[in-house]
Amino acid sequence: MRVLMTGGGTAGHINPALSIADAIRREYPDAEFLFVGASGRMETVLVPQAGYEIRTITVEGFQRKLSLNNIRKNVRAAYHAVTAGREAAKIIREFRPDIAIGTGGYVSGPVLRKAAKLGVPVLVHESNALPGVTVKMLASCARAIMVSDEAARKHLPAEANVIVTGNPLRNAMTAVDRRTARRELGVDDRPLVLCFGGSLGARPINEAIVGVLGKADAAQVQFIIGTGRGKNHEHVQELLAQNGIVPDGVGVRVRDYIDDMPRCMAAADLVICRCGAMTLSELPALKKPSILIPSPYVAENHQFYNAMALAERGAAVCLEEKDLTADRLWEEIRSAALSPDTLQRMGEAAGKAAVLDADERILAVVRDTVKQ
Repeated sequence: MRVLMTGGGTAGHINPALSIADAIRREYPDAEFLFVGASGRMETVLVPQAGYEIRTITVEGFQRKLSLNNIRKNVRAAYHAVTAGREAAKIIREFRPDIAIGTGGYVSGPVLRKAAKLGVPVLVHESNALPGVTVKMLASCARAIMVSDEAARKHLPAEANVIVTGNPLRNAMTAVDRRTARRELGVDDRPLVLCFGGSLGARPINEAIVGVLGKADAAQVQFIIGTGRGKNHEHVQELLAQNGIVPDGVGVRVRDYIDDMPRCMAAADLVICRCGAMTLSELPALKKPSILIPSPYVAENHQFYNAMALAERGAAVCLEEKDLTADRLWEEIRSAALSPDTLQRMGEAAGKAAVLDADERILAVVRDTVKQ
């Protein structure tokens, strides 16, 4: 079987594509893969690192805010939208795929539209609760739109063949048990709050959690805080010093980057984080209560919809950045972390939202599509 994969621009599109490819490779060891990405984007690094071949096309996304500069960018994007189709057609004819699978990002648009026109069956996977513009546009030519959560269905065309598969999870995320993780981290019996804003960090979250440290009673709660590398970490160090807070490696641990996330997530009683699609699949899989702070800077505010998919189930608290203060965050932490009943209730609700067999569900769609 020859599989064409496409999707990129951000890790949120690339990692699901890699996970799907890995699942197909386990099922079909002789399958051949080719990724198609956008020139100069993150996929040109991550895909080869994962052991897959990638070819690129020149394509740009359209800007939604009107300005003279954005108009110029959109003219260029329109030109590349035409040329990208021709580039994609050449790659598809040379590779001759049996199936084409996309995970979103603007590069997947011209690639999958051209694949469908050339008679290649097309599947799309959407990892967010709010489908992106590209995924909505592809609904008319895709055999199926695989979504992470039932909440995505109402945002897609009624005629689309929508199948809830969940997001494929990294095996490492569910491989560590809580007791082992806490022992390895040297965590005691106090509630552990894990707080992070992504690999680069999030300044508003960092400032709020430092404010919380000035209010929290170390005898009650302990923290692991991922600040993000570079300036965000330096800023947190300055704030800690200004407030006379000294991380002690026991009650308060501050890192620039959390490189053992599976262990820290397993050990945590409460997680504070942004609302990327994969994180929002990992939290239910681990039955973790959470305080979710959606990034307001992402396309179509999709992180808010990701957060609400869990908040509406009682598994999380959605705290928008505009409402984020140290007082409000400490209030939410105290209400959850210091109440074993609340933690248990939220954890159980999170577990009910988990999809633990996403790989198998996705493979079932792939098998059916190839068979047809």
